[in-house]
Amino acid sequence: MKILIKKLNPQAQMPASGSASAAGYDLYSCLDTESLTIAGHETVMVGTGLAAAIPEGYFGGIFARSGLAAKQGLRPANCVGVVDSDYRGELKVALHNDTDSERKIENGERIAQLVVLPYLSLEFEETQNLDETERGTGGFGHTGRV
Repeated sequence: MKILIKKLNPQAQMPASGSASAAGYDLYSCLDTESLTIAGHETVMVGTGLAAAIPEGYFGGIFARSGLAAKQGLRPANCVGVVDSDYRGELKVALHNDTDSERKIENGERIAQLVVLPYLSLEFEETQNLDETERGTGGFGHTGRV
């Protein structure tokens, strides 16, 4: 599958795969300055300088880079961002600092990863009854396991 990418900034970097079998494609920061400081527990919108045409029937999921999240405490604020197939604006990452310390993002640094996934278009119909299942209404912790 080909995804059309438009560079909104000539310095923007195209998404790149870290290995031949990687599901995610790295997204890079595209800043007006050399770096950006994110205070502890602060969220900052970080642009990529890119826009994308995700095909209909798919969406772009913006996920954390595991190394950045585990080692630096930086992750997408909404945990997983959703880029709809009809969105044509700049791909941005709401990057959140989970630590008490300032963190610095350099221009051109890998900040998240994009995974393109299919989805089902649904219709919702109101009803008074749902079919019975073994689980029923058992919710959080209903199995007795933590």
